[in-house]
Amino acid sequence: MKVGIPRGLLYCKYNIFFHSFFEELGAEIITSPKTNKNILNSGVKLSVDEACLPIKIFHGHVSSIKDECDIILLPRIMQIEKNKFICPKFCGLPEMVINNIPNMPRTITYPIYYHSKYSLKSWALKAGLNITKNIPKIFRAYNIAIKNQENYDTGINIVSSNLNIALLGHPYNVYDNYVNMNIVNILKNLNIGIITEEFVSEDDKNKYVKELFKNPFWSFAKNSYGAAAYLGSEHKVDGIIYISSFGCGIDSIIIDLIKNKLRDFPILILKIDEQTGEAGFHTRIEAFTDMLERKCI
Repeated sequence: MKVGIPRGLLYCKYNIFFHSFFEELGAEIITSPKTNKNILNSGVKLSVDEACLPIKIFHGHVSSIKDECDIILLPRIMQIEKNKFICPKFCGLPEMVINNIPNMPRTITYPIYYHSKYSLKSWALKAGLNITKNIPKIFRAYNIAIKNQENYDTGINIVSSNLNIALLGHPYNVYDNYVNMNIVNILKNLNIGIITEEFVSEDDKNKYVKELFKNPFWSFAKNSYGAAAYLGSEHKVDGIIYISSFGCGIDSIIIDLIKNKLRDFPILILKIDEQTGEAGFHTRIEAFTDMLERKCI
């Protein structure tokens, strides 16, 4: 059995869980290539114009492997923590993909509530029955996958004696080097330190999130706000770069909240879509870091 796993959206966070689970069931994993021009162009053609760049790219990833798989995973990730949600587009992502891409193979689209062990185990059973009818084997695979995922860390924490910047945004924008024009290497080459929200403790993030009139509904937006407010207010970094998909409603709200909290703090908002040019991207980053260096003199 060949199981396709698209290398898009939250693959960067949960790939270990999905790979481990299906491999333990004896499936052959077919993973799409890293995001490239062909995947982007394919996704733009297949998706609706109103979709954000990460959704379009996900379409491209699915299209690149659909003919090689017996079944393909379309993760409908609903929650990763209690009482918080992901982007609303995740709820209907499988239907979008199935209706936009012709000749799709069978799909796994069951809702995933990652914070709940009971719900996640229920997902594993439903998904696993597509591969094998051996229920004890499915639960063993689930336990191994959970353990492997718990031992897997994401995030960037590179300290520089020059300048240090918080790099924030949805993880699929921060960790997809094609989407963000390889911003991590750009900053490294400029001798700029980088920290992402994963290296800010939950207590430090929640300290500032609690100050808001209402706690944000969205997990990644809440984490970005908490990290930005903490790192900026405590002067742990010299500036913030926020990578945002053009047309993202959640980002527009959170960015305004961050700017309102850190009124005089240097913040660069980088909007990305399929038209974003590499040269202009580099120029804005270099101008921002030059400004930070002059400010520190």
